[in-house]
Amino acid sequence: MTVYGYARVSTEGQTLAVQEAQLAEAGAVKVFSEKISGASVGDRKALAKALAALIPGDVLLVTRLDRLARSTRDLLNVLDAIGKAGAGFKSLADTWADTTTPHGRLMLTVLGGLAEFERELIKARTSEGRKRAQARGVHMGRPAALNRDQRLEALARREAGEALTDIARTFGVSHTTIGRLR
Repeated sequence: MTVYGYARVSTEGQTLAVQEAQLAEAGAVKVFSEKISGASVGDRKALAKALAALIPGDVLLVTRLDRLARSTRDLLNVLDAIGKAGAGFKSLADTWADTTTPHGRLMLTVLGGLAEFERELIKARTSEGRKRAQARGVHMGRPAALNRDQRLEALARREAGEALTDIARTFGVSHTTIGRLR
């Protein structure tokens, strides 16, 4: 079992030294560090390297949860990646966030359940809003490539036997757009 640390500060003016010292003192054999905003979810290269280094039985250690993730969704995604690697997770300041213990796994499962519940509520509200908008006649999806007059002209030209590609070129659309007209 290897314990890896992950340290992050948001700005260049901040220092990683305190976090790195705390992680080393807690048993981290290697600390992956970076200076980047937590909002930059996709750009955290040191975190990606730390996650890639994990094998079953390893532990990823942070000083505080906010050093690992900015949102619940981000935290759950990172914890999912750690779990898929067969590794555990610990936070020094947030002792309840410890997937190496049954109590910690319970707390994170509850947190995950709440996040999933929140996602379902958002989906339901979005669906209801979409239905209300459609009832008011709001068009959903991409705007039509051709207006009513253009469609009528294209249909007349198609019925007259003109090639779809020639009609499409006139309107700056694909021949499949003309072929789908009814």
